[in-house]
Amino acid sequence: MMPGPMTLAPMGYHHYSYPPPFPVMRKQSMAERQITWRQLGADALATTLSALYGKLLVVMGTAFPMAEVISTYIPPSFYEVYYLYLYIGSMFFLLYMYTMLLKDKRQRKKEEEAQRKDSQSDKEESISNSGEESDRDSGETTPETTSSQIYRSARRGSISSSIPKQYHYGSFYLRMGAVAFGIGSMIYSGLEFGQYFELETNTKCHNVLLALTPALRMAFIFIQMYFIFLNNEQMKIYKHKLAARFGLMHMIGTNLSVWLNVLVQETKHEILTFYNPENNSLRISHRLTYKSNILNFPNTDLAEETHTHHIVARGLKGPHRIYECRRTNVLGTLVQDASPFLFPCTIEYSLICAAILYVMWKSICKLPPANSLPGKMKPEFAFRKSPHHYSVDCARAHKGLFLGILLLVLTIISLILFFVLISRSELSGLAVIEVNICELTLYGMTTLATIVGMWQIRQLKFDGSRNIQLDNILLIGAQTGMYIYSMFTIIGGQFTIEKNTILVLITALASLLQTTFQTIFVLDASRRSCVTPDQIKRKPGREIVTFLLVTNLAMWLINTLEKSRADSHPIQLHFYGLWAWTIITHVSMPLAIFYRFHSTVCLCEIWKRAYKIKPTYM
Repeated sequence: MMPGPMTLAPMGYHHYSYPPPFPVMRKQSMAERQITWRQLGADALATTLSALYGKLLVVMGTAFPMAEVISTYIPPSFYEVYYLYLYIGSMFFLLYMYTMLLKDKRQRKKEEEAQRKDSQSDKEESISNSGEESDRDSGETTPETTSSQIYRSARRGSISSSIPKQYHYGSFYLRMGAVAFGIGSMIYSGLEFGQYFELETNTKCHNVLLALTPALRMAFIFIQMYFIFLNNEQMKIYKHKLAARFGLMHMIGTNLSVWLNVLVQETKHEILTFYNPENNSLRISHRLTYKSNILNFPNTDLAEETHTHHIVARGLKGPHRIYECRRTNVLGTLVQDASPFLFPCTIEYSLICAAILYVMWKSICKLPPANSLPGKMKPEFAFRKSPHHYSVDCARAHKGLFLGILLLVLTIISLILFFVLISRSELSGLAVIEVNICELTLYGMTTLATIVGMWQIRQLKFDGSRNIQLDNILLIGAQTGMYIYSMFTIIGGQFTIEKNTILVLITALASLLQTTFQTIFVLDASRRSCVTPDQIKRKPGREIVTFLLVTNLAMWLINTLEKSRADSHPIQLHFYGLWAWTIITHVSMPLAIFYRFHSTVCLCEIWKRAYKIKPTYM
């Protein structure tokens, strides 16, 4: 009997046999939904608790060193046990994760061996069935054959469909920078460790924690450096979500606490170079005048004591003096001289690691479960090209490169002249003028180049979906340091303009403008790419990117060598006073130094990625 017009025929269902080639979704029951809701609620609670735990660590890491410096009632190194807890906890978490990684590797090897045996048995089965299949007509297929082929291909998966999304946390250049800054930080910690053995044994400064803390910090930096450099491989261990959330937040708190502690300690040590033991006060004077007096504190000249308006009395009086554990003898002098160059390494290393770990912490809930993909698909992943293979095309970059090199050489010459002139008190004013002219030239040329570059890259494709969250966090966060330094310099230059400080004011304004335009350019160009053969050939904006890449190295040198010490700018030092300007410099300059470094990293990525087309399988 033929079906009527309202009869539903089972159309097409006879073409497929069990199992179907696609997953059959069934509606969840209320009990299953409640289980899912409980799991989501537990995940959200764990995320919130870990965030609060990290915030508590950072607040304690801020309060402890500041309280120790501000109040003389707190003995030196009283809170070192807190930093031991941070370092030991972070290293324990990393070792736990490495152990889980090795365990997963062993399990994966077993699964690969099982897959190899399974593929061999499939091959033998296909050979045995080949005789039967050859007898059939070439155009004839049965439902069973079709279903079997579809299901087999669905089981094995294709290269494009079975490859999971890889999570990358930081470019190769950023991780190499983390390694370089980590090496500088380890040197800094090693010198602090050696300094302990020069302290007098009969004083309160001779505390074993003063040796144990930098030693553990060195070990923590080294282990974390390995973790950060190979972080893509570590992502396979995130089935331990609860441990990962609290462990990563503990490491974030550790890095930020190290940053704040080093910042406070270095500010204290620089202020102590101006200490006058005759009246327990601090005197503003050029560092080189007192450089030989830092260790022994001899009597000061009577003529200099008439400048009472520069003497800052020490505040709270207590049983513990701020200068009790000053840097002494050979290693102490070495640490004091090297710290302006080494302590920014610790701050920049901590900043990079904290940002990378924060992005990793945020992505834990986004990562696929460990059992979401069948083990039999895993060998297919080997067909993806390794992300560590690089190719370089230097076309359309020569003019920007050599113009940038010319400015870099002129900047180095200018810095050498600055240090020669600033060492002589009668020529210090000329040194300030000379270095400000150099900076103004750099800022003017790079601002103009940035505006031209923004015009040129407008024609390139803009990809708003590209994930550059880590670069955004680091670039915008580090730019804060540039803004802080420039704004305080502008204020100081405005109110001392009658003392011929107009050049300082203009240079600070130019720095503010250059930083703003460059940040906009980098954030925009990071999402641009060539799409047509004509754009690939012309590479619009690449000369500008190359020029900015080299000139940011020049500005990084200026910030590192010339601006990192408070006494390099006597105008601001006398306007704000010793305590205020030293704190402003030590808070803002490490961030400004890192801004120049990370701008170079982002420009390297733009230079490499925006001007070539990648195949889809890469």
